[in-house]
Amino acid sequence: MDFIHLQSRKATENDLDFLLNLRIKTMNNHLESSGFPTDKDTHLKRIQYEFETAKILMYRNEDMGLLKVKSDDNQIEIIQLQIHPDFQGKGFGKRILEMIIEESLISEIPVYLSVLKTNPAQKLYTRAGFRTVEENDHSFIMKFK
Repeated sequence: MDFIHLQSRKATENDLDFLLNLRIKTMNNHLESSGFPTDKDTHLKRIQYEFETAKILMYRNEDMGLLKVKSDDNQIEIIQLQIHPDFQGKGFGKRILEMIIEESLISEIPVYLSVLKTNPAQKLYTRAGFRTVEENDHSFIMKFK
């Protein structure tokens, strides 16, 4: 895949329709199978969570995903990584994780994320080197490093 055309930009309120559609397409099945609500208001609340960190992922100037990452001196947290189904399975998620991991290795700060147990993305995270360090009824807490 030609990752040179992979870019990001800060998300704005104008992106809410795209983000809502993206969340429904990427998360509804996993949320429903975990017993979580999938109504519009619930989705919008999650989209607004840490919105200041939200970046729209783009490939060849086409919006294709969302990335929310928060970091401090002690950790990097991947809050959300969602790739539109039309772009899944092409290595974009893997490449984005590699860039975050590279930053983690340089800064010597661990990376954490949470993934629903019903979400097959956990396989991607495991292949990238993340390990489960904690779990609850619905999610795995994973760490790299």
